[in-house]
Amino acid sequence: MLALLAQTLFCYRLTIPSKLMFDEVHYVPAARKLLAFAGPTNIEHPLLAKEIIAGGILLFGDNALGWRFFSTLAGTATVLGVFAILWLMLGRVRPAVFGALFALFNFTVFVQARIGMLDGFMAALTLLGIASLLWAMRAETKRSAWGRWILGSTLLGLAVAAKWSAAPFIAFAAIAFVAVRLNDARARGRSIYAALNAGGHRHWPGMAAIPAILLLGAISITAYFLTFAPAFFYHIDAMTPGKLLPFQATMYHQQTQILPSHPYQSSWWSWPFMIRPIWYLYENADGAQRGVLLIGNLAILYGGLVAVMACLYAWWRDRSAAALAAAGLWIGSYAVWAVIPKSLGFFYYYYLPSIFLCVALAVALDHFKRGKRWDEAVLIVVLAFFVLFYPVLSAARLSGPNAFQFWTWFPTWV
Repeated sequence: MLALLAQTLFCYRLTIPSKLMFDEVHYVPAARKLLAFAGPTNIEHPLLAKEIIAGGILLFGDNALGWRFFSTLAGTATVLGVFAILWLMLGRVRPAVFGALFALFNFTVFVQARIGMLDGFMAALTLLGIASLLWAMRAETKRSAWGRWILGSTLLGLAVAAKWSAAPFIAFAAIAFVAVRLNDARARGRSIYAALNAGGHRHWPGMAAIPAILLLGAISITAYFLTFAPAFFYHIDAMTPGKLLPFQATMYHQQTQILPSHPYQSSWWSWPFMIRPIWYLYENADGAQRGVLLIGNLAILYGGLVAVMACLYAWWRDRSAAALAAAGLWIGSYAVWAVIPKSLGFFYYYYLPSIFLCVALAVALDHFKRGKRWDEAVLIVVLAFFVLFYPVLSAARLSGPNAFQFWTWFPTWV
């Protein structure tokens, strides 16, 4: 039901605007060149997300449906990924459903599910990868634990192949494995050696730490490099095995080069406060004034920050592992931007942390509800904001060129 609701919402009037908007002007032409095997383009990013966009063009044509259809599937997978993570963390359906609905009606997810950009695919694969590793953690047999671990490792490698910003989650997964094992060992009075060995464990049964971490790295790296296969068939400057590793250095140089200033640039510290959202579109298109504003649902973006603090408090007071994990997902996904050497930042880099706010919000509401239906009240507020902002999230027909003033509540939102 969640998948049907999400997919229907994301696909409704998907082809408006019928023209390229915002960073589609970079990634759709790159997808076209991939289809033609023309040669390297948009080399600062890996290939997978552009290959998926190219698949949409191949199936549906070089039009708005082709550019964006697979983004809607990524958006739906993101909603289901949030559900799976919460279900596996808490073991209850209710908070998982509410967390998924928070994600569905979070403006960032809705907008990114309706545009041909890289971030939607990266986020979906990251969430599904995390869910798979949690699924492995809950396995009852050695065989199922290893199978699910391999699936999660593959998905995280593919997430990096969509966009490099997913790379820290491979390291986070390794750290989390060791941390959980050490915590289990401490609780049961076992040695560190026993914690890192394969036998007698409640989490990830039959998996020793070193083989698990080595396999995580090997599989994710293999999955990442396999997505470069089309580059070996370029008509111009084709990839070769000898070029593959040096090309990664070229990509890094492109990612970290000094770029000229941009009207919508913003610093990483400002993203949680939503100081500078981005107008992906604001012009006359398809016979009417239309706009698409990338902004977060205020109840989630601001309320989620309170939820992260509440989760940390729940861990400190009650030693809630789920609360610590929920807060850690947001902290880890956001804190990396403080050290990533990018000369320019944009609010859409906050996309993945904005999703983890939905997880933190669901966990905090579940932990502190004490029989009260606070989750329902929060969902009503979330829905109210979604309805209010829907016209400038969906490129609906607006009253005129000055219509934006209704939604730009602060000067920096213009």
